[in-house]
Amino acid sequence: MLLRHFSVVSPLGRGCAATLAALQAQRGGLRPCDFPHAQLQTYIGAVCGLDAVHLPAALGAFDCRNNRLAQLALEQDGFAQAVGDCLQHYGNTRVGLVIGTSTSGIQRTEHAYRHRLADGALPAGFDYRRTHNPFSICDYLRAALGIRGPSVSVCTACSSSAKAIVAGARMISADLIDAAVVGGVDSLCLTTLYGFHSLQLTAPRACRPFDATRDGLSIGEAAAFVLLERPTPALEPHAVLLVGSGESSDAHHMSAPHPQGTGARLAMQAALQSAGLDAQAVDYINLHGTGTPANDAAESRAVEALFGSETLCSSTKAATGHALGAAGALEAVICALALRAGLVPGGLNTQRLDPALHVNYQTNNRRMPLRHALSNSFGFGGANCSLLLACPR
Repeated sequence: MLLRHFSVVSPLGRGCAATLAALQAQRGGLRPCDFPHAQLQTYIGAVCGLDAVHLPAALGAFDCRNNRLAQLALEQDGFAQAVGDCLQHYGNTRVGLVIGTSTSGIQRTEHAYRHRLADGALPAGFDYRRTHNPFSICDYLRAALGIRGPSVSVCTACSSSAKAIVAGARMISADLIDAAVVGGVDSLCLTTLYGFHSLQLTAPRACRPFDATRDGLSIGEAAAFVLLERPTPALEPHAVLLVGSGESSDAHHMSAPHPQGTGARLAMQAALQSAGLDAQAVDYINLHGTGTPANDAAESRAVEALFGSETLCSSTKAATGHALGAAGALEAVICALALRAGLVPGGLNTQRLDPALHVNYQTNNRRMPLRHALSNSFGFGGANCSLLLACPR
C-alpha cells in the first residue's frame, strides 16, 4: 500500500518537517513531569500548546485533550486537504477510517470525577460518548473530515495504531474501500501516568533504551495520520510503501513480554514473509524499545534470533516518549521520514549499551541510503505488530 500522505504531532514538534529536523539534530522532547495534578518523579513527552488548541465551533461537543491533539495533526502537512481531495476522487463512502488509541479521552472523565455533585453524580455536561469513549476519536474525525466509509477504533494497548494501519490496508485489499485514513492518537492523562508508575515501569529521568542501567519508560503523547491508497504503476520519487506486516498474540502475561521475545519474533517474521523478503533486506529497525529492563531484553533476543547482530537498530522513544496507542503510527511516520532522508536516527540518552543485548543499537545518527525499514510495536498481553516499509526510489 502507498503511504500517499502523512502528518504527525509529537513532543518533537508539529508536522513532518519539524519532526525530521529534531531527529537530524538529535534533539529530544522529554522533560520533567509537570502535568497538572501529577506529583511524580518522572519525565514525560508532552505536546506544547495543546491546551490552546480549539476545535471547530460546530464540533465543540467533542472537546477533550485527545480530540484536540487529533485536530492539531489534521492541521499539519496539508493533511486535511489531502483527505478532502481523496474524498472528492473516490466518494466519501469509499474512504475508510481506522484509528488506534488506548487512553482515548480519559482525562475528560478524570476532570468530571473531580467535579462530582454533592450526591456523587458526574456533572450534567459530561459527555462520555463524545469525549472519552474509545470510538470518540473516530467519531470526531468522521465529523471533521466528512468520511462516511467504514470506521473502526483499535485498542490493543501499545500496538493499537500499528494494527490500525494494517487493518486499513486489509480493507483496501478486500476492496471494501479505495483509501483509508489510518493512524493513532493518544494523550497524556493521570490514569496512564499513575498506572505505569504503579507497575514500577516509569523511569525517574528521561528513558534510556538498551542502556546497561536502564530503569523504565517515559510516557508521551502524539497524533500521527497516514492516507493509504493502492500504489500506482508510476510511483512518485521518494514514495513510501507498506510492503509487509506481521501480527502475533503470545498471551504470555498481562503486562510483561515473553522473556525470549517469541511473539515479537513471530510478528517480525510474518512481516518479512508477507513482503517476500529475507532479513538481510532490512536496513533499519525502529525498535519498540521502551527502556524497561524486561522489554528491551526480550526484543533484543527476538531481533537477534531473526536478524543476527548486524542490522542497524534504534529506539526513538528516547526522543518522543512512549506514545502508547499512538506509538505505532508515530514510529511508522518516523520510519517513512527516515527512508526518504536516508537517515538512521540515533537513540538518545543511552550512555553505555547493555553488553548482554546483542543488537546493533545506534546512539549517533547515520546517513546512508535506506530501502527497507521495520517498525516494531508490542502491546500489553502480547498484542504484537511489525510494519515493513519500503522506499523503492
